[in-house]
Amino acid sequence: MYRAVTRNIEVLVRPFYLEDRSDPSENRYVWGYHVTIDNQSDEFVQLLSRYWHITDGAGRVEEVRGAGVVGDQPELNPGDSYQYTSGCPLPTPSGIMVGHYTMRNARGEMFNIAIPAFSLDLPDTRRTVN
Repeated sequence: MYRAVTRNIEVLVRPFYLEDRSDPSENRYVWGYHVTIDNQSDEFVQLLSRYWHITDGAGRVEEVRGAGVVGDQPELNPGDSYQYTSGCPLPTPSGIMVGHYTMRNARGEMFNIAIPAFSLDLPDTRRTVN
């Protein structure tokens, strides 16, 4: 689990490998990631947009920007949490994702909250010899 807190808004990320959607023989590796956004602040916030900086195992970078997350722009009152699951394909068996969400509070102030950097790595496939 990866964690970042900005302005008392916590972002937790749990990545996982999607073996059934991956095809290593075609250089296609797919990960899912489950995100929890927990508003521990004392103010209302709405998630407006996302920004991802994705680096594959060969150092190639892709930047992704868009409105909301998974088609939603959730509103969170103090104490509310929001969860979603999404995915990321890569041409290499490892990578790193990091980014931020742009939020707006009830006063109309916009600010970014950090999404922690997290690694996308194949599960350990080493075999032990008895």
